[in-house]
Amino acid sequence: MIIDCHGHYTTTPDELGLYREQQKTDLAMDPMFAHVKGEIVITDDQIRESLEGAQIRLQNERGTNLTIFSPRASWMGHHIGNELTSIYWTEHCNELIYRITQLYPQNFAGVAQLPQTPGVKPTACIAEIERCVNEFGFIGCNLNPDPSGGYWTDPPLGDSYWYPVYEKLVELDLPAMIHVSAACNPAFHSTGSHYLGADTTAVMQCMTSDVFKDFPTLKFIIPHGGGAVPYHWGRFRGLAEMMGKPPLQELILQNIYFDTCVYHQPGINLLLEVIPTENILFASEMVGAVRGIDPETGFYFDDTKRYIDNSPLINDTQRQMIFEGNARKVFSRLKAS
Repeated sequence: MIIDCHGHYTTTPDELGLYREQQKTDLAMDPMFAHVKGEIVITDDQIRESLEGAQIRLQNERGTNLTIFSPRASWMGHHIGNELTSIYWTEHCNELIYRITQLYPQNFAGVAQLPQTPGVKPTACIAEIERCVNEFGFIGCNLNPDPSGGYWTDPPLGDSYWYPVYEKLVELDLPAMIHVSAACNPAFHSTGSHYLGADTTAVMQCMTSDVFKDFPTLKFIIPHGGGAVPYHWGRFRGLAEMMGKPPLQELILQNIYFDTCVYHQPGINLLLEVIPTENILFASEMVGAVRGIDPETGFYFDDTKRYIDNSPLINDTQRQMIFEGNARKVFSRLKAS
């Protein structure tokens, strides 16, 4: 079985986007507008139409079996509006993912967006985590380390500010993918610099804290191949030594995993060479940030299974770990779902 640990619902019916635009219109009149949740009318047939010509078709064409699926990351938009804005938007997005897992249980397993808002303590997320796990059977969540959208106004991930969420994740044995949303800071391109910079920053925040001492069973997935981390593994090892920290493998690799959303063969080969096999999860992020065909290969950039299949650096046993075994270990609730 081949499990893709990183997929987003990027092909949603128009009604979801119209709901979001109405929220923005309301906020333009009053930044503290007291939203009501309301309804979004989307039929099962619309959901089927949105997936069968996109993610499901690509699953079949590329030979993947199951996608661990969450709402569209760039649309999480935690910097937009107030706490109610985020709560109701998040609930609607997660409910759509749940409907998908009911319509296509063999194709998708759910991962939750969280109702984060800059300056609002993460305890506000706990009720939605519990709802998505206990009512929807979700197997993970996406945690945004920068709800401000590129201004980094909240404390770093190693701060006790985040500990109530970590306590809940450990209690539920729920992994968190550390995933930012779109940047509103004009200094950053959302998917080109903000995403990859946040991946790198998240690892450094964990390295410089005691978060994994305090939560030894906490599990983080760093997407997009870990940002700059595998490429600069020597720098991070050296910094850990200079700070008097344990060796890097001991410091973070009991808790941090990296996915394979790296869109060329040399990049995947570097990831496979530097990071231990047991810390790598197969992922493609289709249909995501990079959707085109690579003119150098004639294949889609995000057809990442090809890179794993073609790498000379791993054997079949290691491929099985990356394609399936590691995901089952990290997403322990997958079997139950």
